[in-house]
Amino acid sequence: MGISLAFTKGHGTGNDFVVIADPNGEIDLSVDQVAALCDRNFGIGGDGMLRAVRSEHVPEAQALLAEEPAAEWFMDYRNADGSVAEMCGNGIRVFAKFLLDHGHAQLEPGSTLPIATRAGVRDVTRSSNGFQVDLGRWRLEAEDALVRARELPVARPGQGINVGNPHVVVAVADDAELDGIDLAYAPIVEPRPEHGANVEFVVPSDPLVVDGIGSIRMRVHERGVGETLSCGTGVAAAALAVRHWAGPAAPDHWRVDVPGGTLAVRMFATEEGEHVALSGPATLVYSGTITLKG
Repeated sequence: MGISLAFTKGHGTGNDFVVIADPNGEIDLSVDQVAALCDRNFGIGGDGMLRAVRSEHVPEAQALLAEEPAAEWFMDYRNADGSVAEMCGNGIRVFAKFLLDHGHAQLEPGSTLPIATRAGVRDVTRSSNGFQVDLGRWRLEAEDALVRARELPVARPGQGINVGNPHVVVAVADDAELDGIDLAYAPIVEPRPEHGANVEFVVPSDPLVVDGIGSIRMRVHERGVGETLSCGTGVAAAALAVRHWAGPAAPDHWRVDVPGGTLAVRMFATEEGEHVALSGPATLVYSGTITLKG
């Protein structure tokens, strides 16, 4: 017997998701069912699934509600292979757009919409290019990594960056080298991250900084998915890594070009330490109903 689900398809700079409303936490999809939803040949297709459930119905969100009672909604994010993931920078903008357009939440200009995630509560605001999400504090990983990728001539050093989920950022020589990497195959990271990692390959622009804004170009292989047109947290991680490499004179504002479009990154000081914010568009494409095998 199958299960009938109402869904909405959305994307942020081409990073696409199947969004499902489950206010009372009644839908429990298996790994195989999520993978079936995200299958581009036999399902709806997407880089992941976003389930919108009220935080009060999610055991792992109880501590977050105590921290931020206004975080009414929890973003249950799954990768395309059905595996659980902590956070998604593009996904949370699509999630916010879904909540607003379907009347589940309100976000007046100048106000904040707190959303609970496995990486903590993330604040979403409106921006000139769509929505901005405060990804919170970030961490530079101390352990050195080496990254190998198909059609990349030699192993390259990778910089670990954690922005609520793990990333390894690799600098390549130029656009031709970036375009030549075959990301149909997962890059090999040594030592292997305990929980896996998204791997970003970046090329700094020349000049790197124009009018106080840094600029880079990026491609990404996401764990549990493969190459995607964009990765929001990966964009933030890439900007943070390049700023780190560039030194103390590097700017706190960055423009990052990905195959699916352009996103903006901003680093700013808070009482608890430096935060990083990501801004960009979110689009809802269509809605429908699908029946999944039980």
